[in-house]
Amino acid sequence: MKALAGKHLLVSAVLFGLVAACGAAPGGLPNVPGVPGACPDFSSADAVAKTDFASEFKLQADVGAKLKAGVQASAEIQEFAGKIDADLKAACGGLASDLGAKGDFKSGEEACKAAIKAMGDVKAKMGANAKVALDIVPPRCEASMDVMADCAGKCDATVKPGSAKVECEPGKLSGSCDAQCSGSCDMSAAAKCDGTCEGSCDATFKGTCGGTCNGKCDGKNTNGTCNGTCEGSCSATAKGSCGGKCGGSCKLKASAKCDGTCTGSCSAEMKAPKCTGEMKPPQMSAECKAHCDAQVNSKLDCKPAAVSLRIEGAADAKAAADYKAALEKNLPGILKIAEGMAKQSEEVAGSVKAVIEGLQAGVEGMAKASSDPAAGARLTACVAAPFKGALDAAASVKANVKVSVDVKASASASGSAGGKAG
Repeated sequence: MKALAGKHLLVSAVLFGLVAACGAAPGGLPNVPGVPGACPDFSSADAVAKTDFASEFKLQADVGAKLKAGVQASAEIQEFAGKIDADLKAACGGLASDLGAKGDFKSGEEACKAAIKAMGDVKAKMGANAKVALDIVPPRCEASMDVMADCAGKCDATVKPGSAKVECEPGKLSGSCDAQCSGSCDMSAAAKCDGTCEGSCDATFKGTCGGTCNGKCDGKNTNGTCNGTCEGSCSATAKGSCGGKCGGSCKLKASAKCDGTCTGSCSAEMKAPKCTGEMKPPQMSAECKAHCDAQVNSKLDCKPAAVSLRIEGAADAKAAADYKAALEKNLPGILKIAEGMAKQSEEVAGSVKAVIEGLQAGVEGMAKASSDPAAGARLTACVAAPFKGALDAAASVKANVKVSVDVKASASASGSAGGKAG
């Protein structure tokens, strides 16, 4: 009898350990065949999608659906936060390293703080009289409306799959237009622009040029920086008329065929529609919206910024050359976060945080409402780690957006460290 009792105690201890472990590792433990009490696989949104929460935790269908959407949002925001951190770590780490900083940076935030310090050190060498002018063609980030519609149809039972209506802020809709495009056209390849070219132009250009102007500058022969009107060709951050090939965005003079991505309106239905502004999804639960917003933003398609730097009055020419080269190389990756994704990222982080905090407050009640007390106890343990991971990820997103904006501000500041933008 003692031996039998000992075996029961051992089995109970093992099962207790498995239940407790559900909340101890990211996403919980995967299913263990034949072992009751193991957590489902919550390591990714796709893995979460395979779990029937109502059946798994003996919940009512609507409660299970709500909880499932929240755990999916948890997985999505963690993936999203990881991508932002990796991008910033690479861009800010590259900037810091190119400016002489040493070290292996553990996070995007750490790398960006090192980059800010490195920029300050180099600007101190350039001297207080150095004037920095930063010309930027902003990054362009597009969110897929098809991804949002598909997610809404799969997540919320009140949304009919295949018929979810997604709207985009007026003038911010983009996509492939096989008819006439009214607005701007992002060239799929360098092509002739019948309108105002923003980017680069290889011939018969007239306008402002932040890169190298080859031709005339204010009527005088030039092959370099032009602080006036450039006529000829412009290598970067061009804005003006272009009779040659335009590499970048073309603001069309009138309705015309767009060989690329049309932003604005199309005389026919847009194909593969995307939104560069505020997207309005169909009406759905807060949990599903948080999940779908996180999914859509983790799949943003971003065209990088173009950066051109001009420095005048530097006391140290080498320091100025190093600064210019490092920023033109690495700043576009930082601007992707600071300008292209900042608003959406902070909104998604805030939305997911609010949903997860609401679910955390209600999960104990959900567990008690389970028709199986053991399943209810398992529910509480299994969602603990995903929910904590989501809140940490939301905080990481906000911190990384803030530090990316700080890097941008520091990059455009003139003179010594701490100087104001020139």
